[in-house]
Amino acid sequence: MAQGLIEVERKFVTGPETEGRLQELGGTLEHRVTFRDIYYDTPELNLMRTDYWLRQRENSGWELKIPGMAGVSGPHNVYLELTAEPEIVAQLYKVLGAEVLGAEGVAAVLGPLGLQEVASYVTNRSVWKLVLSRADQEELPLRVDLDTADFGYAVGEVEALVHKEAEVPAALEKINKLSSMLGVLAQESAPSKLIVYLQRFRPQDYQCLLEVYGSREKPEGTNDADSGLG
Repeated sequence: MAQGLIEVERKFVTGPETEGRLQELGGTLEHRVTFRDIYYDTPELNLMRTDYWLRQRENSGWELKIPGMAGVSGPHNVYLELTAEPEIVAQLYKVLGAEVLGAEGVAAVLGPLGLQEVASYVTNRSVWKLVLSRADQEELPLRVDLDTADFGYAVGEVEALVHKEAEVPAALEKINKLSSMLGVLAQESAPSKLIVYLQRFRPQDYQCLLEVYGSREKPEGTNDADSGLG
């Protein structure tokens, strides 16, 4: 398996009371940041259709999210995050079924692999950290991102990063517990910024993904059939 951290995440609809609730729960505002994300795929969306997500983030470099632990159901997602360019390039060649041309950087293989920009938007983010159990000095804090995109969509995400699949169930338990404390309903989910962007500005691409994921779990935080791609 490719090396990288496993991201366990759950997206939810935010409201004006969300930050206040985080403060009440003992959360700490780490920082606020603004950045641009650019997503790349082939014209046929060969990456997104197989639940692979290639992104270049302003001042942060490249990231490829690949499907994580199988058999995990519910309003959350599990992805393996790759940020080392050689690993990203190797995975791109593999999933796209292309001949390996060499260990070049991601930008150098975009053209040969037929990858092009499919989404670009700016996000204003506030990053919060919160430890559920103050008694456990070794417990890692959960991260909560509250995002507002420049096209008007707001969404929150509770996230935990783990190193092994065996740690995923415990991370999910903590994420669901914090989500409940924030007032998120048990099966509530929210589409990602990218999915909403495609729905609004690239409806043909959105429809393509809807056809792929319409009868099974949705990608990138869109698991629920009513509130996701549908």
